Amino acid sequence: MKVRAILIAISWYLIASPAAALADDEVFPWLERMAAAMSQMNYQGTFVYMRDNNVESMRITHVIDDQGLHERLVSVSGTPREVVRDAKGVRWISGEDHTVLANSAANRTFFPELPLGDPAQASKSYYFNFGGNERIAGHSARRVNIVPRDQYRYGYRVWLELQSNLLLQWELTGTSGETLAKLMFTDLKMGSEVDSSELRSISSKDASGPMDSKPLTAGGSVNPPPLWKPADLPPGFRLTSNRLQKSEHDRTFEHLVYSDGIAAVSIYIERAEPDSDLNPGLSHLGSTHVLTRELNGELITVLGDVPAVTVKLIGESLAPAGH
Repeated sequence: MKVRAILIAISWYLIASPAAALADDEVFPWLERMAAAMSQMNYQGTFVYMRDNNVESMRITHVIDDQGLHERLVSVSGTPREVVRDAKGVRWISGEDHTVLANSAANRTFFPELPLGDPAQASKSYYFNFGGNERIAGHSARRVNIVPRDQYRYGYRVWLELQSNLLLQWELTGTSGETLAKLMFTDLKMGSEVDSSELRSISSKDASGPMDSKPLTAGGSVNPPPLWKPADLPPGFRLTSNRLQKSEHDRTFEHLVYSDGIAAVSIYIERAEPDSDLNPGLSHLGSTHVLTRELNGELITVLGDVPAVTVKLIGESLAPAGH
């Protein structure tokens, strides 16, 4: 495993030349405009998402008006599913019976984003450079390559619409440069071309209210210093979010997020059930790796769209803070 990791690191070094690294300052404004476009523009289109030999078609309508954000994501193929997101939170509508799950605390998008909050941090872990121009969904786009500097993270290729920098295509690439997941618009409208009527749910139940909704979480959450922390972290990763939630019978649930500026790893710590069918160890679902273990009566789950070596390093070194 170590020999393979070294070979992979060398191959990425050869791919990303010093000249590519000098392009970072030119690439960052494009990615910053992409993030702004994805959150602030009105757009609507159909995209195909490919992962683990599965192909799924979805349609998204994203509108910003005086009332704030309105977003609806609906499946075009497979089991009927919808996600409606607005100022009230998020509602998931799924199945033939249109079961509604609501979470007023959630307010994130369900379209892939690159959270480039700190370019200086991200540039320590990735090389950034431009690729060529292509035509996607009838729009001209420029490719941006995000190449990992080591074996602890995957790479990305994104195609941005030349005028707006809106994301038209996204690829997650493995440690050998292979495509692990891909999302691509097949048609896209922007600005005044967007048909806002598509924001209305086609479900038989009302997706705008909580009448038939089931809360996804219960109990209050606070943000004290983490109760658990990893002794070892891959280069560039740091704590970006922590939440401690208390539920019934004074039991606690802790959720930590570590990020390198682009990739993120989530850690969940909760009381282990004595009769649970726990299968500790490493597993994966496509590009998502999961490490599960039990320590001091707590069930620890570490997961992320990162290589196995990353979740292993974080998960196996996790311990109560102060120990």
